[in-house]
Amino acid sequence: MIHLDTSFLIRALVPSSEEDSLLRGWISDGRALGISAVAWTVFLCGPLGGDEISMASRLFEEIASFRDEDSRMAAELFNAGGRRRGSMVDCMIAASAIGRGAMLATSNIGDFRRLVPLGLRLAGG
Repeated sequence: MIHLDTSFLIRALVPSSEEDSLLRGWISDGRALGISAVAWTVFLCGPLGGDEISMASRLFEEIASFRDEDSRMAAELFNAGGRRRGSMVDCMIAASAIGRGAMLATSNIGDFRRLVPLGLRLAGG
């Protein structure tokens, strides 16, 4: 499974973007797609139109709820990743992917690269 980060999802909705091409390839290959409830919440903060929300919601096999074990993993990632200001949401999104054995597709590689040694797997082309 591949979980999409908010940044990736936003850019994937732009026709002919790199993210759009990757997403179409994954769909064509039959890859299962998901998103954490945390990333979905950030996406819904918009600004968005109803068409964008409807189109995006049809992509996902799962909108993964944020569980107690995700909370614990997010705290571990935050602490081990240097307790960087503004990084808690990224740690929550990463924890959700790690907890479900999913790779994470993101357009903000720099925000997540430091979490790879801690168990995060990044999806690429």
